[in-house]
Amino acid sequence: MDLHLKNKVVVVTGAAGIKGSIGETIVQSLADEGAIPVIVCRNDRGYAYEKELKDKGVDALFVKTDLKNPQEIERAAKIIGEKYGRIDALINNVGVNDGAGLDASIQEFMDSLQLNLVSFFAMTKYCLPYIKISKGNILNIGSKVALTGQGRTSGYAASKGGVLGLTREWAVDLIKEGIRVNAIIIAESWTPAYDTWIQTLENGQEKLQSIVKKIPLENRMTTPQEIADTCLFAISDRSSHTTGQFITVDGGYVHLDRSLLTE
Repeated sequence: MDLHLKNKVVVVTGAAGIKGSIGETIVQSLADEGAIPVIVCRNDRGYAYEKELKDKGVDALFVKTDLKNPQEIERAAKIIGEKYGRIDALINNVGVNDGAGLDASIQEFMDSLQLNLVSFFAMTKYCLPYIKISKGNILNIGSKVALTGQGRTSGYAASKGGVLGLTREWAVDLIKEGIRVNAIIIAESWTPAYDTWIQTLENGQEKLQSIVKKIPLENRMTTPQEIADTCLFAISDRSSHTTGQFITVDGGYVHLDRSLLTE
């Protein structure tokens, strides 16, 4: 299916992660579809990714940005707007499950909100004039933690709950502009960061197997590519009458009654 993303300017935050991370996978998938990926991230890997894409003949841009800093976000949106004149889709992807729990300081909690929630608001606010030009759309990357809790991560849970709230709020705000706003909810996805976390555990492989067993569909983790594929469909005009929705890509992890599933 042609997603009609050719030459669409798509901004992805937090997309200069390690190869195989969700943001980086989204960027590569956009390039494969002929879109113009714009990476907004603080990590210098973005320069290498921009060069790699340009060497393949892809129009791409990296704007180094500290997503905890609203002034830098405003500057990034201006750079993108001046270069391309429009934004066809914004994917608010940045997120760090930083473990700011009840034992964290107030400042640590606020720092978590700043990156995981306030950056979504700031990116959307400053990109919106350029999104309006193209009647583009916004996609927020959420987490099952907003729905299920996890323990010892109050900042991240509050942020991801806020992200879902803002998704519906903005869908209402922007409906008259013809701008769609949706969220992807992720549960257990096998990313480089997840692999690193498992390796830090004394009984890592046991822990991994216990998690995988609880994923109803095929007893396996969601791949970053499966998440990227859903993201691309959601921002494309093939999803033109979908707004205000939470699209869960998790193999049934959150919503299916696992007690009813047989081995």
